[in-house]
Amino acid sequence: MRGLTRAAKRAGEMAFNAGGGAVNWFPGHMAAASRAIRDRLKLADLVLEVRDARIPLSSANEDLQPVISAKRRIIALNKKDLANPNIMNRWLNHFESCKQDCISINAHSSSSVSQLLGLVALKLKEAISKQPTLLVMVVGVPNVGKSALINSIHRIATSRFPVQDKNKRATVGPLPGVTQDIAGYKIASQPSIYVLDTPGVLVPSIPDMETGLKLALTGYTFRAVKDSVVGEERIAKYLLSLLNIRKTPLHWEQLLHRREELYEETCSSNEKDSRVSLRRRRRLNNSDALFVQDLVMEVQRTLCSTFVNFTGNTEEESELESLIDMQLAALRKVFRIPHKPFDETQGPTSKKLLTLFRSGKLGPFILDDLPDEQ
Repeated sequence: MRGLTRAAKRAGEMAFNAGGGAVNWFPGHMAAASRAIRDRLKLADLVLEVRDARIPLSSANEDLQPVISAKRRIIALNKKDLANPNIMNRWLNHFESCKQDCISINAHSSSSVSQLLGLVALKLKEAISKQPTLLVMVVGVPNVGKSALINSIHRIATSRFPVQDKNKRATVGPLPGVTQDIAGYKIASQPSIYVLDTPGVLVPSIPDMETGLKLALTGYTFRAVKDSVVGEERIAKYLLSLLNIRKTPLHWEQLLHRREELYEETCSSNEKDSRVSLRRRRRLNNSDALFVQDLVMEVQRTLCSTFVNFTGNTEEESELESLIDMQLAALRKVFRIPHKPFDETQGPTSKKLLTLFRSGKLGPFILDDLPDEQ
């Protein structure tokens, strides 16, 4: 785990943005939303703070923490399907040791959201006996999954309380701030419980390079800030540095070996050269899912071979950079990017690699260090 911090320092020795210095991205609608959230937090009986399970600390809005921490709060670590489950359990234990209610969820899963609602009801049990109307406020950075969570809550609540036919769903969009105003959604009656959705708000600036890179890698800063501010190549190099320092390619080597053994078992006896023949049959089936699976395996195999055959010392920054350049050059061939000068192919290669990582195709990861292991 400590390797992640070392990797961040090596991969991000250059400033977080191309021009150097902190990233500032706080347009007018975010400033207005931040003020509105602060005003309504005074009325909230419980705060649902949605964070990304891959970055449980880095995805918190530090600007709002002083206000949120003073309220009754549940931290919902969303996108748990993209996070390493073993490390996730350690994070849940960490929050429990800090006396902070925390649950990992998938906002698109009804069963997962139902568990969250059960915890909400438990935390509001005492307040329910005292007040006729209770407010639950959902907060989080842009694109963390708040609107998806709201929609799932609404579907569940509507099935339980059909009288809510007039309720509207939260708007889901690819850009931060789509939910432009704060709206209430009734989820229970007697007493009435309303969930308040809020726009996603980034902190006014991201002065810490490592936090900025993690946000960019998982897709948050990258969506909220223009591509040229951070740069896909820099983010991809940061990802590769993490994978190399954690020795993830060696783990992939074991997985690839087991997959190939499984392929051989499923092939007929007269097709012992199964890897090539199976791949050809898959292509003929025109299955996008199988094609992506093959592509992921090729990416993992390529990163594994370059890592294993590298004779340098990855503890040295310059040699780690050399390994990363070798890996990007090798991935260019895997992604079938036309041959051009190296600097011109790094961008397209980086973009394809980041797409696989952000969609979880490369496997589940948690990028933040546990506080007691830094």
